[in-house]
Amino acid sequence: MSTQSSENLTRFALSGISNMCGGAVTNPIDVIKIRMQLENELGSKHSSKNIFKDRYYKGFIRGGIRIFSEEGLRGLYKGLLPSMMREGSYSTIRLGAYEPLKVKLGATDIAHTPLWKKIVAGAMSGTIGSAIATPTDLVKVRFQALGPGKKSEYRHTFHAFWKIAQKEGIRGLWTGVGPTVQRAAILTAAQIPSYDHTKHTLLNAQLMEEGPALHGVSSVIAGFVTALSTSPFDVVKTRMMNQKKDASGKPLVYRNTIHCIGKIVRHEGLLGLYKGFIPNWMRIGPHTITPIFGWYESCVKVAEDYAQQSACNSLLVIATITLKLHFTLLTLQRGLLVVVDYTK
Repeated sequence: MSTQSSENLTRFALSGISNMCGGAVTNPIDVIKIRMQLENELGSKHSSKNIFKDRYYKGFIRGGIRIFSEEGLRGLYKGLLPSMMREGSYSTIRLGAYEPLKVKLGATDIAHTPLWKKIVAGAMSGTIGSAIATPTDLVKVRFQALGPGKKSEYRHTFHAFWKIAQKEGIRGLWTGVGPTVQRAAILTAAQIPSYDHTKHTLLNAQLMEEGPALHGVSSVIAGFVTALSTSPFDVVKTRMMNQKKDASGKPLVYRNTIHCIGKIVRHEGLLGLYKGFIPNWMRIGPHTITPIFGWYESCVKVAEDYAQQSACNSLLVIATITLKLHFTLLTLQRGLLVVVDYTK
């Protein structure tokens, strides 16, 4: 295996691992976001366009408290498995392909790469990754959208894949692929380049040094820019994936992205496209417990240290890091189960 191929393999693997860790911790934020995006859909509870009226979850913090009080900790971790599966496929490609695509576009000097090359590379990697991972995203949304007292027609994640394919056809697994790809292209084109550009701008200007503080500041800016850019498409994606279909598999409410945006603006106003903005930003940005880029940068540093100290190959590095993170997540899972049993 060539050095370049070895580096690319390591990058892809670390991208998936770091995002799966981030996804596991931020799953409660994702559940709150989905509930807020579906709340008072098309003004179902009132005729005005005031999206802050008659809300059930009443914002991020009170929404999280309400979900916990009504559904327990399990409610905040609905859709965890498909979420991890999504991150393992989508984010592996989205982040892992970013650097190789950037090089293909002629980015020889990483610290001084033009912003447009970063944006194009980000959009391309995000589009490919999201298109492949749409079925896992679909199942995740449908599990997370289930409120208190609502019973899922799916027994578990793999039953959901089978049931959707049976009722809606194989194409049904790619419901909402349009806004999913659009969101991912914009997200990756905004998130990775804004993080990358901010970090190197601060380094080149000697305002900050390499380390957690730099990663945190860069993530704050990247998170805000990304949330602002992607929120409308994120709302559309959630609505289209969660909507009911007739016997033939035809959607009953939204036909496509443009139709969905039009109906939301008409019934809920422009702010309807920004429902769930705060949890969206918190999930993307550095306000989470394990920032995605923090995990990624840390994993890369560990991989480099291992490679230098023991001259091990990329597969051994990946296996070592994966094993360590597996035991970390296993410990976290056991701790959560203890809390769940205690709160019953």
